[in-house]
Amino acid sequence: MTTGDRARLNRSRSPFGSPLLGGADQDQRTLRIRVQLLITVSLVLANLIGAVVVAALQIVVIPGPGLDDRTRMVAIIGAPTYVVVALIIGWTWGTKRALGVLRWSMERRVPTAADRRATVRVPMRLTLMQASLWGLATVLFTGTFAFLQPKQVPTVAFTVGFAGIVVCAIAYLLTEFALRPVAAKALTNDPPTRVGGAGVLVRMLVFWSLGTGVPVIGVVAVAVFALARKNVSTDQLATTVIVLGGIVLVVGLLVMVINARATVAPIQSVRDGLSRVQRGQLDLEIPVYDGTELGLLQAGFNRMAAGLRERERIRDLFGRHVGQSVADEAVADSGTHLGGEVCEVAVIFVDIVGSTTLAATRPPEEVVGLLNRFFAVVVDEIDAHGGLVNKFVGDAALGVFGAPVPLDDNAGRALAAARAIAARLPVEVPECPAGIGVAAGMAVAGNIGDERRFEYTVIGDPVNEAARLTELAKSVPGRLVASSRAAAAAAPEEAARWRATDTVTLRGRTEDTTVVVPIVDPAGVVTGN
Repeated sequence: MTTGDRARLNRSRSPFGSPLLGGADQDQRTLRIRVQLLITVSLVLANLIGAVVVAALQIVVIPGPGLDDRTRMVAIIGAPTYVVVALIIGWTWGTKRALGVLRWSMERRVPTAADRRATVRVPMRLTLMQASLWGLATVLFTGTFAFLQPKQVPTVAFTVGFAGIVVCAIAYLLTEFALRPVAAKALTNDPPTRVGGAGVLVRMLVFWSLGTGVPVIGVVAVAVFALARKNVSTDQLATTVIVLGGIVLVVGLLVMVINARATVAPIQSVRDGLSRVQRGQLDLEIPVYDGTELGLLQAGFNRMAAGLRERERIRDLFGRHVGQSVADEAVADSGTHLGGEVCEVAVIFVDIVGSTTLAATRPPEEVVGLLNRFFAVVVDEIDAHGGLVNKFVGDAALGVFGAPVPLDDNAGRALAAARAIAARLPVEVPECPAGIGVAAGMAVAGNIGDERRFEYTVIGDPVNEAARLTELAKSVPGRLVASSRAAAAAAPEEAARWRATDTVTLRGRTEDTTVVVPIVDPAGVVTGN
C-alpha cells in the first residue's frame, strides 16, 4: 500500500477531517463525551494561550516603568486567580449552554429548523462568552491599575485586550472543529443552499486580522509607547520588538494553520468523494458540516452523487428494457433519431409450445413464475454468447446477434446459444417446452416508431424466417432447427455440429429453405457444449 493509499484510507475513516472527531456512525454516548471533552480542551487551551501572552507581554515585552511592590503583588495574585475563575465559569457556562443547544443530537431527535440554526451558531456563542470574560478582565485590571499605578494603565489595557483577541480567535476555530460531527447531523436532512452569515472570504480576512493584523498593530503600539516614554533604552526596545515579533509569528501561524485546516478539510472530503465516484462507488454521501461556501460545495457533491445514482438506476432500468448494448448505443449516440441501417445479423426466435393451454390450466401467478424461469434461461444464454434479447412477445423471445454492436461470427454465436437453450430448457423448465428457430442474413436494425415513443428493433427476412422455423421446430425431435444459410455463415467448428435434413417452403415465403438440425448425442439429446 502506497503512502497516498494510506492517507486516503485514513481520511475515509475520518469523514470530518480528523481522527479526533470519530466516524460518522459513532453512537450517541461516544459523541456526547467526545464533543464535551473537545469543547473543554478547546476553551482551556485558548485561555491558557491568552494567559501566556499576557505574562509575556507584561513581564518581558512592554517597555516602561516597572511595577511597584504593591502592584506586583496584586498582579501575581489577581491574574492567575482571575484566569482560573474565568476557566471554571467559562467551562461550566460554555459547555452547559452548548450541550443544552445540542441536546437534540444526544436524544436522537430529528433537529428542527431552530435546532439547526442554534447548532451552527454554537462556536460564535462560545466565542462571545470568551470575549465577555476577557472584556471584563480588561476593565477590571485596567481599573485596578489606574488606582494603584496609573502609568501602567496603557500597558495593562493593551496586553489584556490583545490576549483576549487571541483567545477569541483560537476558541472559535477550535470549537468549530470540535462540533463538526454534530453540525453534520444538523445539516444532514437540510443541507445549506446559500451561505449563512460570513463566507470563506470574510472569515479568512477576519482571522488574518485577529492572527496577524492585530498583533502587528501591537508592534506599532509598542513603538508608540517607546517614543512617548523617553527613558526607554535602545536595548530594551530591541528586546521588546524581537519578543513581540516572535509572539506575532507564533500566534499568527497558529491561527492561520487552524483556519487553513478548517478550510481544507471540507475540500478534502469532496476530493476523496470524487475519487471514489471515479472508481464507480456512487452509493456515498459525505458529511456537510460547514455553513459557508465550503458547505455548499459538500452539499453540491452530495446532490451530484445522488443525480449520478439516479442516472445509473435509470440507465440500468433502460438497459433491462431494451438491452444493455442498445442502451449504451443510445447514450453514446443521443438515441433520439428514427431510422436504421442494413447489417448482417443472426436471429433466434424461441416460442413456448402450447402456451394457450398453459395459461388456461394454471393460476396467473404460476404462469408468470414459469415464464420468468423460462425467459431466464433464454436471456442467460443469449447474453453469454454476446447477443441481445430484443423483445419479449407474450410467451416468445427474439434474440439478435450483430446489432446494434457488430460481432464476429454472428451466425456461429446464435447457433451455439440456440443449442445451449435447447439443452437447458428440458432440464430446468420442463413445464415449458419450446420451439427454437435460427436464421441469418441481411436486415434493417434501428429505431422504429415516433419521436415521442419508439423502440429499437430488427426488421427483415431473417426475422421472418426464424419465426417460421420456430413453428416447424415445435414438431421435430429436439425442437431446434436452423436455416442452412445460418450454418454456412457460421465458423467451421460450430457448423460441424449441424446436419442438413429437408428442404421446405415455410409459410409466407416463396423461396425454399434447407433446414439443418443439431447433431445429437447417442441418447438423442441436444448438447449445449
